[in-house]
Amino acid sequence: MAKKQIPKPTDSELEILQILWRNGACTVKTVNESLNEKKETGYTTTLKIMQIMFEKGLVQRNENERSHIYSAVIKETDIQKVLVNKLLETAFSGSAAKLVMQALGNSHTSKEELKKIREYLNQIERGE
Repeated sequence: MAKKQIPKPTDSELEILQILWRNGACTVKTVNESLNEKKETGYTTTLKIMQIMFEKGLVQRNENERSHIYSAVIKETDIQKVLVNKLLETAFSGSAAKLVMQALGNSHTSKEELKKIREYLNQIERGE
C-alpha cells in the first residue's frame, strides 16, 4: 500500500499550521488574532483558508461547539521533511552539503546550535 502523500501547504497555510502546532487546537478567531500580531488579516480570509486546509486534510475540525475548533492533522516534522526535500531537490540539486552550508552562511548560528549540529553529525557517523 502506498504511503499517503502529504499536501504541501501554501505560505498562508503554513503560518496557520505554525500557530496550531504552537498553541494546540484553536478557534478561527484565535488563529486570526495570532496572524494579526504580524500582519493585518481579515477574519473571513482566515476562515476561508482554514476551510480549504480542512478540505486538503491539513487540519481537522471539531464541530461540537458553537465555534469550530481546528487542530493540525499533520505533524510539524512531517511538513518540514516535505518542504526541505522539495527545497533540496529544486534549489540544491539534491546536495545536502550545499543546503547546510547555505543555511549556516546566511544566518548567525549560535554556539549552542553548532554544538547540537556537531552532536547530530557524530550520531550519523556512528550509525545511530
